[in-house]
Amino acid sequence: MLSTRDFIRLSLETHLFFLRIMKEHSFFLQVAFTPIDEGYIERANDFRMEYDRLLREVIYLSNGAVSQDVLQSGEVVTPYTLDAEIATSNFTGVRIPTQLTEEEFRIMSINEMALNPMLEEKVYCINERVIALTNALIQFKSNILNNVLTCKMFTMNYPLLIDHIMREAKLYVRTLQRFQNRESIDAGREAMEEELFWNRIMAEHAKFIRGLLDPTEVELFNTANMFGNTFDQLTADSREVQNRVENLQTVTRQSLNATKEIREFKRAGTEGILQCKIKSIIIPLLGDHTIREASHFLRLLQKFSTI
Repeated sequence: MLSTRDFIRLSLETHLFFLRIMKEHSFFLQVAFTPIDEGYIERANDFRMEYDRLLREVIYLSNGAVSQDVLQSGEVVTPYTLDAEIATSNFTGVRIPTQLTEEEFRIMSINEMALNPMLEEKVYCINERVIALTNALIQFKSNILNNVLTCKMFTMNYPLLIDHIMREAKLYVRTLQRFQNRESIDAGREAMEEELFWNRIMAEHAKFIRGLLDPTEVELFNTANMFGNTFDQLTADSREVQNRVENLQTVTRQSLNATKEIREFKRAGTEGILQCKIKSIIIPLLGDHTIREASHFLRLLQKFSTI
């Protein structure tokens, strides 16, 4: 059974990563609709703003309650996040509250927090609110995907990207539900499930990057394509490991090395986009978003490698 201390810490750490991911998913949906879908634009904006409100609460509660490993991993914020938000806001006209990013840089790590029943209750309530909001976002994404696939709507987002962000939202909800139920974590099972999930996500990131580069960026296109193929194979290997646990450490090691490499590729790409040195239709915040997801996966892989 999950202890009270771990319940608080794991919940807040999960929110620090996923709330920002969810608010950016809402933003990516918002700016990709055409003017005829004004109602969808407004709904996506409502989701984005509600996630901002929740993130503000979580940042306040996280001081002294989360681990240094998470804060230093690069999954919460990166050296590019603030600049990416400013540039993206300037390009789209959507106001992004960059003060939240500045506050996240100042979060202090765990300091033997007292087991405060009020903090436990607040975290439990936030978890419930996030589950409800994210389930609503999942339904919104599902509706969009269905409309796109039946030619009732046009959006600048790939159908695969909509499915991709829907899967991430479902993972967030499942994770929080486990915390709410105080379920103990089976380290081996968690490793297999997370590696299968995130290897597929990394493969799709590479393919999205490939598809959003200008056709003249041949070298970057080829590199992105290579990463797509690498992570497709790792996804297949991760699926195979579900039935052959003895191979888990091999797949974990290969996934860790590949994730380090793709994170560096994403970092270089995001720098190039911010400095206007890469021709693409990749909005700066999308680049930073993918760096944080790679950093999150890398932290998990480093933990799994010690199992």
